[in-house]
Amino acid sequence: MNQARCLAIRRVALHVGLLAIATLPGLAGAQSSPFLTGATALQSNILAWLTPIAVILVMVLGAMAMANRMSWGWCLGAILGIALAFGASQIVSWVRGMFGV
Repeated sequence: MNQARCLAIRRVALHVGLLAIATLPGLAGAQSSPFLTGATALQSNILAWLTPIAVILVMVLGAMAMANRMSWGWCLGAILGIALAFGASQIVSWVRGMFGV
């Protein structure tokens, strides 16, 4: 009888362990999405390239404005583009929060 009881306890412990692994993603070793990892790496790479380009663009726009050789629409467009490029993650978070995703 003692051996049968030990086997029953092992079975119950096995079932509880499997249930815990199936219901808790942390215990199941769940990892982040490979798409999300790649998208985050791409975003940081684009921002690393875009930072010096944006600085040079602002300097050129300033020089052209000082020489009175440009339309102010170009300046506003460049400012809007820089704001969208560097604020993309915050904009996406805001839109996802609006729709509850």
